[in-house]
Amino acid sequence: MSTASNLFAGQHVVVMGGSSGIGEATATAFAADGAEVVITGRDREKLDAAVARIGGKTSGARLDATDPAALAAFFTEAGTVDHLVVAVSGAAGSGPFAQLDLADLAHGFDAKFWPQVRVLQAALPHLRKDGSVTLITAASARAAFPGTAGLAAINGALEAMVPPLAVELAPLRINAVSPGVIDTPWWDRVPTEQRTALFDGLAATTPAGRVGRPEDVARAIHMFAANTFVTGVVLDCTGGANLPTGR
Repeated sequence: MSTASNLFAGQHVVVMGGSSGIGEATATAFAADGAEVVITGRDREKLDAAVARIGGKTSGARLDATDPAALAAFFTEAGTVDHLVVAVSGAAGSGPFAQLDLADLAHGFDAKFWPQVRVLQAALPHLRKDGSVTLITAASARAAFPGTAGLAAINGALEAMVPPLAVELAPLRINAVSPGVIDTPWWDRVPTEQRTALFDGLAATTPAGRVGRPEDVARAIHMFAANTFVTGVVLDCTGGANLPTGR
């Protein structure tokens, strides 16, 4: 990441889903710039390890983002939040449409769409009036890859909400980052050999020449929080993989 500064000194940042991957990289960026950061997750051991790695003024809160009562209690205790990052994610909902298990798709919505919506609703009374919210969606929303219709539905639903929310909730700024394939622990469920072959194949056909790293997405989130003249935007962070290159 960039050289540390005091850009966010005295500001309170909450990163939902901050114990690994994109969330952890984002928390690291804010902490390096002087913010007081709270990361959340469901695994206390992972949270404690992430807090130790991140350093700075960082703390961890064990929290299930699917629990409305727990969310309400968390934000009441958190006080005023200047910047909220919602990196809550899930893996369910993929597969060929003809065989797509609709219960699995519903679980995908339960794991990502509804928690992100619940988090934002619960946080609203506690967000700084002109602060920022950044949702983490996915490029599957518009990528048109076979087997991703379910994922497109989940992430597309979140992305569709960004522009109207930016107007309705102004001057609070609402944006989203839409990552492509990012090398995070999310991919640990894929066997190593298969994952390596997939990443190598994507790198060969992506203008950036590689798959993404968590820090790539963290920089985009950091920009949204820092730039007070950007709202209602869904930003692709794909290394150009979404571009019609003809390759």
